[in-house]
Amino acid sequence: MTLKVSVLIPAAGTSSRFEGKRKKQFADLNGRAVFLRSVEIFADRKDVAQIIIAIPAEDEELFQVKWSANLSFFGVKHIIGGEQRHDSINKMLAKVNYDEIDLIAVHDAVRPCVSKEQIDAVFTAAAESGAAILAHQLVGTIKQADKNNIITNTLDRRGFWEAQTPQVFKPDIIRKAYQRRSEIDKNITDDSQLVEALGVPVRLVESNAGNIKITSGTDLAIASAILKSRPAKKPKGPAGPWAGEQGW
Repeated sequence: MTLKVSVLIPAAGTSSRFEGKRKKQFADLNGRAVFLRSVEIFADRKDVAQIIIAIPAEDEELFQVKWSANLSFFGVKHIIGGEQRHDSINKMLAKVNYDEIDLIAVHDAVRPCVSKEQIDAVFTAAAESGAAILAHQLVGTIKQADKNNIITNTLDRRGFWEAQTPQVFKPDIIRKAYQRRSEIDKNITDDSQLVEALGVPVRLVESNAGNIKITSGTDLAIASAILKSRPAKKPKGPAGPWAGEQGW
């Protein structure tokens, strides 16, 4: 039986650390907005039954004018996000078609370089275990420092992983985690951490640093290079709605 997955893409952040003209999720990445790069990865998949994206209220007009028609073609629904990330996730969870889906995947709008193989692996792991995330093992030397940036300790990096997305869960697990968020710890922002706090084992699926999260202009350049290094997809039939998406 084919899995049916609902994909939630929070894209309502303020991008306070990003130095571009627009928020990082709307920045141009090789001719298309960053968030579109993330959306289209899932829009092409037969196991994705629903995609919901949360956007900032102040950018709704821009979103409607530039991208709404293209996204509607793929059945992507958008909502106005909340003040914080967890507020946006809660609002998207309320829109999930629970009767029709097996898994819920949460993916950062600004991780446009995740590969099909990585998604395949984390979807399979979540279907088997109930909860799984992409992550990659730390390879550098890890230093701990005080508030004055003075090193206080050098950590053994063995056993340490950097969490990535998608983070994928069976619906009852992620719903319960968010329902109990305020009593668990209202400061938690990582979905997996919330699920872990319920006592649910979360499986790590090994990824790599290429699944980059864009937070700066430098990251944007790295993501551009990663995408350019991959074989170009051959279009099937006439050019689709993504073809018209150009840079600023």
